Amino acid sequence: MQTIIQIFQVVIAILLILSILSQQRSSGLSATFGGTGGFYVTKRGAEKILFILTIIFAVLFVLSAVLYLFV
Repeated sequence: MQTIIQIFQVVIAILLILSILSQQRSSGLSATFGGTGGFYVTKRGAEKILFILTIIFAVLFVLSAVLYLFV
């Protein structure tokens, strides 16, 4: 069981790192891939999905770490 949790933590950690690094502060997601991003007040489209996924990955990572303590 501990091995499964460790593998899950590594996968979630990699996904969390990638989702954080693909976000840029005060610029659009299109600027990450070479486009000319404008100024957005709110997150839209792919940026919003990436933001929500980052939160989900962080919560899953913390929950798996707590679970690992009790297993």
